[in-house]
Amino acid sequence: MLSTVLAVRAPTIGSKSYQLDFDNLPGSELRRAPDGWHAILPLGGAKHRLWLSKLPAGGSAVVLELPLDANLELRLGAARQLWRALEHRPLGTHPLALPALKQRQLILALRALDGWQQGNSYRQIGQGLFGSDRTVGRGWKTDDLRSRTIRLVKLGRRLMSLGWRALLHRGRRRNDSS
Repeated sequence: MLSTVLAVRAPTIGSKSYQLDFDNLPGSELRRAPDGWHAILPLGGAKHRLWLSKLPAGGSAVVLELPLDANLELRLGAARQLWRALEHRPLGTHPLALPALKQRQLILALRALDGWQQGNSYRQIGQGLFGSDRTVGRGWKTDDLRSRTIRLVKLGRRLMSLGWRALLHRGRRRNDSS
């Protein structure tokens, strides 16, 4: 499952914070990289991914940095999960979790895109997605499955043009020309 990386730093004086000893957390991973430190903390049944510009002293207090950018909503969800794990509370839903219907739509869109890229007609794609029995004997030009198939191909093409990150931005509308 995909996850969101959170930036961590030492707190300002007087702020309420949590203490984490990155060297002594059971099951955690800590790695140095050119851009700082990367930590994976298994807390509360989830793996929390953190980035630190510099490693704080063992047991020192830490706070999260949440930049006001396009990924704020994802970071807020990940920060909430980390906070709930530190508080020993249930984590709730994963910040990147998609509802079952949205997952199904994305799966169908990617399958429709595969069919379209292989040169299949919309009717053939619809038969592959929904079954031949649902498309036989119906007027294809006015069938609701034809419209749905075309919309799924368009969604698949839009996802392909935006790249895989489009899957992460589930609620955000984009001004696309497609």
